[in-house]
Amino acid sequence: MGSDDAFHHVPPAHDTPVMVFLHEPPAHDTPVMVFLHEGLGSVSLWKDFPDQLCARLRMRGLVYSRPGYGKSTPRPAHQHWAPDFMHQQAYEILPKLITRLGIEKPWLFGHSDGGSIALLFAAAFPKQVRGAVVAAPHLFVEQISIESIRRAREAYLHQDLRDRLSRHHDDVDSAFFGWNDAWLSPAFRSWNIEPNVSDIVCPLLALQGEQDEYGSLQQIHRIQQLQPASEIIALAECGHSPHRDQPEAVITVVSEFIQRQH
Repeated sequence: MGSDDAFHHVPPAHDTPVMVFLHEPPAHDTPVMVFLHEGLGSVSLWKDFPDQLCARLRMRGLVYSRPGYGKSTPRPAHQHWAPDFMHQQAYEILPKLITRLGIEKPWLFGHSDGGSIALLFAAAFPKQVRGAVVAAPHLFVEQISIESIRRAREAYLHQDLRDRLSRHHDDVDSAFFGWNDAWLSPAFRSWNIEPNVSDIVCPLLALQGEQDEYGSLQQIHRIQQLQPASEIIALAECGHSPHRDQPEAVITVVSEFIQRQH
């Protein structure tokens, strides 16, 4: 997935079109890993990590930008996402997308907000997922998260964050304010998906950096409390994006975890 030649464009799967790219290794009947990006992510922000992981696992990979991100249809300027925006992605858009593509029982790899979406999907559709890997997921709102998201807003408005993100989003304001406004709204403070995580039955691996600026290790510790059969890994010298900070370590632990499930 390191170049456009590795992708195949797939038609939109929702009334708000999503740009979808499907990478096909030799065997078409191999499992699919669906990658769910972070709150400011897109197809391009994954860089070549999905390709590297899928090559190691000999899997097909599905990478897409959610509505409002990347090259997908932008969020209307007047539209403010409600606190359940991740639930909507997990319960409505993702199921329609994988059904339209004919994907059966994928693995999920979700980062940050995408990790939360993966957890919600796995809980709601236990027969439609093989397993989930979540990196820096959110189960509940912490003060460290709010403080970092406020700093991101300052960096977007007054520093160079907007310019850097504009390389990855056709409508960068759509992507940034959709996420930032939702997380900083007072209504979001009570957002919590711990009851959903209790319902997960598939294999589950949770990764988090010890220096994660958007959440404490309580997030993954809580996953293991709710799901004792899950595996958790805290990565030293690693921030909020383990797949960017320590890609080889993440690929190794994810590969070993998935291989143990067979």
